[in-house]
Amino acid sequence: MTEALDDLRQVEIELNTRWPETKIEPTLQRIGALVDLLGDPHRTYPILHIAGTNGKTSVTRMIDALLTRIGLRVGRYTSPHLQLVTERIAIDGTPIAPERYVEVYRDVEPYVEMIDRGAEVRMSKFEVLTGMAFAAFADAPVDAAVLEVGLGGGWDATNVADAKVAVIAPISIDHVEYLGADIAGIAKEKAGIIKEGSVALLAEQRPEVMEVLLRRTVEVDATVARAGMEFGVLRRDVAVGGQMLKLQGLGGAYEEIFLPLHGPHQANNAAIALAAVEAFFGAGAQRMLDQEAIREGFASVVVPGRLERVRSAPTVFVDAAHNPHGAQALADALEADFAFRNLVGVVGVMRDKDVRGILSALEPVLHEVVLTTNSSDRAMPAEELGEIATEIFGPDRVDVRPRLDDAVETAIALSEADTDEPLSGVGVIVTGSVVTAGETRALFGKEPA
Repeated sequence: MTEALDDLRQVEIELNTRWPETKIEPTLQRIGALVDLLGDPHRTYPILHIAGTNGKTSVTRMIDALLTRIGLRVGRYTSPHLQLVTERIAIDGTPIAPERYVEVYRDVEPYVEMIDRGAEVRMSKFEVLTGMAFAAFADAPVDAAVLEVGLGGGWDATNVADAKVAVIAPISIDHVEYLGADIAGIAKEKAGIIKEGSVALLAEQRPEVMEVLLRRTVEVDATVARAGMEFGVLRRDVAVGGQMLKLQGLGGAYEEIFLPLHGPHQANNAAIALAAVEAFFGAGAQRMLDQEAIREGFASVVVPGRLERVRSAPTVFVDAAHNPHGAQALADALEADFAFRNLVGVVGVMRDKDVRGILSALEPVLHEVVLTTNSSDRAMPAEELGEIATEIFGPDRVDVRPRLDDAVETAIALSEADTDEPLSGVGVIVTGSVVTAGETRALFGKEPA
């Protein structure tokens, strides 16, 4: 295993010489050339494609779990990863082994180099990973692939594929440097994954966003179903370790569904994932999917780093929220599903994010906040983050600890302070970025998943 990880690290060193996911050139030309050289592996299986600002990974994993339980062999492509890059390419619900990751990379490497030689810009890391995923799924082979958009939609590398089912999760403003601050423009870009003759499942959206999405469905003659109309959450009850749901699907109501995830936003994600799977199988008014299979599929869902409990007594949660919309969903979930008397936040963010928006969304639910940083060279220094937090929280509620492990220890101590029952009703939430979430999972001994 050590040798395999060494080989994996060498591949990552090579891939990291390419443009990272934070630097892009909007085109499908390079990825199109790669899949052409590989023999169009992405056309050997049907695809479900997920775009949106928040919730994409959760929806992708839910769809994967449902399809797997129903009996399909499924490939899953998500980004970014929390701890290990192999998480991005999963088959049968499990990240591919490091040895297989290296093998796939070496297989596609000669074709990537051919494209590099003929292009003004070398293929980006994300483009190469996308080609690797397509090839790995074809080799498996899989019965279906679930693809999460990396960034945007229309010109994202994953969009070289034509999906049978397109899911648009909630859209808000993020990645302003690439997508702009015009939410209608952002929606138009994300709507690019809706292809001719496909089925489009749309989460509840702002009116100006929904208008753009519906216009796209008309342009390409796609069938459309909307949350709150054709499908949705009929009932949600907080339960131990998650929530019990009654969901309205395209084919009827599905009852007594236990979802081992917290928050109203995850219930909404479950509804759209169910509708996507129904659409994939052609279920509708005349036919429902097997209720017991749906229950078992949802009960098996695992979404690391999404309000994930990594410790009890006191409770420590990890969440990868990295924009104001995600932070608000996290705050709403904490308020709706828990009754903490003392909740302390540990926040580490990237400097190119809407830091004030993230902190302002979290402020009402946190008693105190510890500001820290992570290992990314894009991370905002803890001291700078602390200055912004002081403006929002006030100086008495702010602590700064540059090292993540120190920040977590400090937060645990603060959560237990000034209470007669130190383990009752107290907790810590670590959030602010995917990197912060992943590094915290590692601190608590959690394996990549």
